[in-house]
Amino acid sequence: PEYIKSILGPIGMLDHPIVLITDGQDPAVAQRLLEDPEIGPMLSVMPQSASWIGGDLTAAIMSDVFIGNPASSFSGFIAKARIAMGFGNNHLFRAKVSTGVGKPEWVTTCGDACIFDKNVLGNMS
Repeated sequence: PEYIKSILGPIGMLDHPIVLITDGQDPAVAQRLLEDPEIGPMLSVMPQSASWIGGDLTAAIMSDVFIGNPASSFSGFIAKARIAMGFGNNHLFRAKVSTGVGKPEWVTTCGDACIFDKNVLGNMS
């Protein structure tokens, strides 16, 4: 939940619906998000029975904010399509770093261009 809040909070999107599109490999992730007092009430998990690759891609590409996994070719395709269409708020490359003051915080480590960089993603770029 902290990771999602670090992205959605600063851009004022925690008060808007959140749709989780997942392959279901780790149901504990969705459960933690559902149990969070801020994220849970806004979260809808796309049921596997309603999931279809075309619909999932369309929902993710057209979203106001996309939070993806840089190790996922599916996320990479979505981010590339969003960038090609001129959409911002693509979040794939983030890390938790210490600022020296207070607790560590999540920061973007590589911008949108990284999704096309062979030095970053190799054959997936």
